[in-house]
Amino acid sequence: MHQAPILPATLSLAELLGAFSYALDITEGQPEGHCVRACWIGTHVGQEIGLAGEALRDLYYTVLLKDLGCSSNAARICQLYLADDLSFKRDFKFVGNGIKDALAFVFSHTGRGAPLRMRTGAILNILRNGPEIARDLIATRCDRGANIARRLRFSEAVAEGIYALDEHWDGSGKPDGLVGEAIPLFARIALLAQVADVFHHNAGRDAAIAEVTRRSGTWFDPALVRAFLSVARNEEFWRALASPLLEARLLELEPAQQAVPVDEDYLDAIAAAFGEVVDAKSPYTGGHSVRVADYADAIAERIGIDAGRRRWLRRGALLHDIGKLGVSNMILDKPGRLDESEWAMMRDHAVHTQAILGRVAAFRDLAPIAAAHHERLDGTGYPKRLTDAEIAPETRIITVCDFYDALTADRPYRAAMPVEQALAIIGDSVGAAVDRDCFEALKAHALR
Repeated sequence: MHQAPILPATLSLAELLGAFSYALDITEGQPEGHCVRACWIGTHVGQEIGLAGEALRDLYYTVLLKDLGCSSNAARICQLYLADDLSFKRDFKFVGNGIKDALAFVFSHTGRGAPLRMRTGAILNILRNGPEIARDLIATRCDRGANIARRLRFSEAVAEGIYALDEHWDGSGKPDGLVGEAIPLFARIALLAQVADVFHHNAGRDAAIAEVTRRSGTWFDPALVRAFLSVARNEEFWRALASPLLEARLLELEPAQQAVPVDEDYLDAIAAAFGEVVDAKSPYTGGHSVRVADYADAIAERIGIDAGRRRWLRRGALLHDIGKLGVSNMILDKPGRLDESEWAMMRDHAVHTQAILGRVAAFRDLAPIAAAHHERLDGTGYPKRLTDAEIAPETRIITVCDFYDALTADRPYRAAMPVEQALAIIGDSVGAAVDRDCFEALKAHALR
């Protein structure tokens, strides 16, 4: 075993969380870089209205992390609308404030492909209880996002901005129906920036300007719309927004360019926060990442790994399933066997884990460790079909812990297994899928 990687003397918080924001993009069904682009738009609007210093910095992080709670309502969306949560969320961002648009969306997106009786029942339920359903879905998302922001050490202004993201200027928003300036300023800017990016990325500059203008006085504060239109006259603003180098430009835009001292506790908090985002995606994975991390730490200690390396490994265990944010709950929570196309999409979560963690400088060395947790010693695993000699010791630990927790927790297709039965099943895979030393350490821990 090697020592834990040595981190740089300073760490850009903007770079770290900007990279993690790509995980939030895929959870919302958005094109890669949505949160980064929205942050660029929102920060420019903030500058235009005279924000500076701490206020501008809080706005920056409110917009960048606006979707922190986005995974928490995914399963409920699938259940209520009989719909793929990723495409549902993606398409919902184009729906306006009118009842006609909302009804058209319900009829076009509810129960596509479901038996007629089920589809009809789902639509009738939504028509009867639509406002309450929407409020509950948004409240769940808002509460979770605000609480995670607080755990990430952001100010109450950032948490409140994330909580109120879906409030509208005219009081038609949710969860609290706030009106006008009762809506936190950062939330008002974040929603405008979100809509501007969605329409710009889909149909270009003119579409973004037209949509923001159309929603002035209903969704958006008219003063902020005027500020956006002023910013929109700057050609460089649009060139940067479309540039592949936007992320680097956004780092330069972070107020005060604050590079924070390396803080191992803070890195632990970030890993735990995003592990929580992952686990909130499905009712069957609540606490999964933390349990896998706890098992991994216990096993690593039993086989003699030092404390620094165990701390590093724990972060990888917390984040091993971050790629599942890009998998629909129609697949994650399916009670029956997955078909071939569904299984292919499920396997992709390991690829997503590699891609997401690979963007984060402080976690980049963990990316291949975490992403390989479904590889097998006999070379039949995924995503790369690695063989025994290619699978790192830390990956072997995460693999056996993930296997154990999957068996001893409830799943859509079966109830949790007793510990002894789970260990017997894992024992049958020793040498083919599971490392013997890791299994023996797990067994000793589980039966202690």
